Amino acid sequence: MADKKKHTKKWRNRIVGQGEEVPDQLLANPKNWRIHPKEQQEALAGVMERVGWVQQVVVNKRTGFVVDGHLRVSMAISQSEPMVPVIYVDLSEEEEALVLATIDPLAALAKTDNDQLRDLVTDLGADEQLRDLLAAVRLPVSVADVPPDDFDVVDPNAHSTFRCPKCAYEWDGSPTPQKDDQSAQ
Repeated sequence: MADKKKHTKKWRNRIVGQGEEVPDQLLANPKNWRIHPKEQQEALAGVMERVGWVQQVVVNKRTGFVVDGHLRVSMAISQSEPMVPVIYVDLSEEEEALVLATIDPLAALAKTDNDQLRDLVTDLGADEQLRDLLAAVRLPVSVADVPPDDFDVVDPNAHSTFRCPKCAYEWDGSPTPQKDDQSAQ
């Protein structure tokens, strides 16, 4: 058995408070390196409209700068939201820069369990607004796997004919008959 070192150093809790702030009073971090494209803004707006706030904006108490949540603050300002939920941390400028540089990339290192995500998406249901929202966030599983609520059940063995809208090529979409072992010989 390998000799394991006992973990003696404790993680410091850098959270020093929480509250709410008027969004236009929050200071964007001048070192923020993230750019938020229109598609991301629209997807976040869809989630915020459907659910609301579920995550606080992180603000460094020492510098007064936002460390995480720039897009949420910007959108709150544009939507005339009266208040933004905030969690305050106490970081040196060097620590603030480290957190600012690593918080999103560390989250992006997570891997996806596609089966678990597909089950989660399926459990959400499939109203049109939700399907559009899920498509906008570019999930690594197909939202098409979840049929709309009013989708008729279709016999997978039914005969279908398809036609390419560009070249007019037609093909039969019925299931391919499987050859049994004896007929293949």
